[in-house]
Amino acid sequence: MFSVFIQPRHPVLKKRDDFEDVLEERRRSSDLRYALRCYTPTLYKGLVPCKASMLKSIVLQSDHLQYVIKQVSSESGDSAECVAEEASLILDEMAHRLQLSTIRFFAFTLSKAFKRLFRSVCVNEEGIQRLQQAVQEHPVVLLPSHRSYMDFLMMSYLLYMCDLPLPVIAAGMDFMSMKFVGEMLRMSGAFFIRRSFGGDKLYWAVFSEYVKTMLRNGYAPVEFFLEGTRSRTCKSLTPKMGLLNIVMEPFFKGELFDVNLVPVSISYERILEESLYARELLGVPKPKESTSGLLKARRVLSEDYGSMHVYFGHPVSLRSLAEGKINRSQYNLLPRYIPQKPRVDTHEFLNDAAFRLVRIQEENMVLKPWVLIATLLLQNPDGLELSFLTEQTDWLRHLALAFGAFLDWPNHEACSEVVSCSLALHRHLLSVSAGHVQLNVTDAPQDETTPEEAVFHRAVVVLSCASYRNQILHVFLRPALLAVAMQSANSNRKDDVYNCFNFLRNMFSNEFILCPGDSVQDFEEACYLLMKRGVLQVLEHEIVMSASGHSTLAFLCSVLDPFLQGYQVVCRCLCEETNENLTEKEFIPAVRSFALKLILAGRLKCCEALSSDLQKNALAALLRLKAVRKVKVGDQVTLKVNKIAVNSLEDTLGGKIPTLKPILARL
Repeated sequence: MFSVFIQPRHPVLKKRDDFEDVLEERRRSSDLRYALRCYTPTLYKGLVPCKASMLKSIVLQSDHLQYVIKQVSSESGDSAECVAEEASLILDEMAHRLQLSTIRFFAFTLSKAFKRLFRSVCVNEEGIQRLQQAVQEHPVVLLPSHRSYMDFLMMSYLLYMCDLPLPVIAAGMDFMSMKFVGEMLRMSGAFFIRRSFGGDKLYWAVFSEYVKTMLRNGYAPVEFFLEGTRSRTCKSLTPKMGLLNIVMEPFFKGELFDVNLVPVSISYERILEESLYARELLGVPKPKESTSGLLKARRVLSEDYGSMHVYFGHPVSLRSLAEGKINRSQYNLLPRYIPQKPRVDTHEFLNDAAFRLVRIQEENMVLKPWVLIATLLLQNPDGLELSFLTEQTDWLRHLALAFGAFLDWPNHEACSEVVSCSLALHRHLLSVSAGHVQLNVTDAPQDETTPEEAVFHRAVVVLSCASYRNQILHVFLRPALLAVAMQSANSNRKDDVYNCFNFLRNMFSNEFILCPGDSVQDFEEACYLLMKRGVLQVLEHEIVMSASGHSTLAFLCSVLDPFLQGYQVVCRCLCEETNENLTEKEFIPAVRSFALKLILAGRLKCCEALSSDLQKNALAALLRLKAVRKVKVGDQVTLKVNKIAVNSLEDTLGGKIPTLKPILARL
């Protein structure tokens, strides 16, 4: 199953691009002159951008939409004219109306805002050059990571600054309800889509044809977020396939020779929505997007958010990606305008491509020293002496670099100075007293008197800090899975360790980006990285830990500990739940209440178990392993729990491996 000699395949081996601070020039010259400058972007094959009215006409008259209009008319009994009018109204609601004057307004205002918010905004120059070349050759799809509302604003700002064609951006319908701001976003390239389409065949047809028309004709780069929504945890989310399928379809049907998919990694030293995300994960409703809310948020302009990095990755040729994997001749069996459901091989290709694109985003994330410090502070809830924290941060820096982390560490600065600067930027999350550094988990506001409120305050700080640790999890993930597997297997046999590794990988496949079908490859990568550090030896049939490997393996086990504990809490809650008709809607409040009781009783110290994101991912794992199943009762979905299976999984996560074999049989 495994190769004895494991070949390296890690990003540490590749050359990193140089970065330029794009705000440096803005601080020296006029923002108004910059906004009003001559803007002459390089276009796809020299094509003149299409006016919004012409684009609408092309979409409405397309063979595909006309075919669906007839279908819907036949099924609903409404006249084709009525259905066509409905399609026109959908398009009016959806479509962008890009105007250069609005772009210039945003260029001016965002220059002012970014200079207040960030010390620097660093962009890789080679990535911009690659994109300038790519947009001339084939239609481009921009795929940024999504950690903040700032992402899509920054993307358009940078493309305008670099004389690149402005993208049309898929945005949620909730933005459209923002007075004035919604229309401003529309005129800067946003097109608005519903969060879910249900079974609305007409809406899907209008939407997909709109996107494909822009792509087929190369009118503008199409931009959307593979993750679908902002990550409240700052981990990459499981990619959504809908829009990716739409932008790939013109290539599958032979309407385009190729499409350039450009992953973009956007990383923040300090996240604007940091505490907002933590509160959402604890059940505080997300504030509704509104213009008044935006105006109230102006106070963030007085805060320091450190630096920001934007890395434009290498364009990925869809043609090269699909070679040998997709048989495009299958699309010749029907006229191009007739909708076709993706075949099994197409769906598998989409899934694999999406995961690999998100992995590229992860590998190109620029990480700041604070992510290392946050990781150490979370593992030491009682705090650390500043001198020891500095020593451990330096140790962790070298481990992260050996594992391929894209770390932005200041040159020629002492580690103690780097740590002090990071602590100062994030001082709202921690306390430093008499040389002792600790997360600020004890100083609840005086008006919060109940034990529950004190736990909530502590959890906000912990989850805020965890959002930074999560940014580096992809670097440690595979070695950490191996470390926990070695601890749990209680055996040196490679097959036993791999079985535990594979179980953990399956259990956490909703929690982290783990490419389907890559289990052996991930295992070998983890072995290689730990061998390279001298942590273990990999023999033909055994894995042996070296005498000096204990501290590294202990650290790696601690990286996954909050997730192991959180999943165990979910399992225990479901086993002890007395309500036989627990609905899907009741699940999160029930688990949160259960975890809170454990914390108040002193039986649980892991505040991350209160995170709704972790709880949802744990439920998804239990459903996938058939330990829980969904049953529709009336208009509600009820969770039916196999308590024997769930209890078995809880024991396995706790390291009681005799229960592993029957579970592995179900994977």
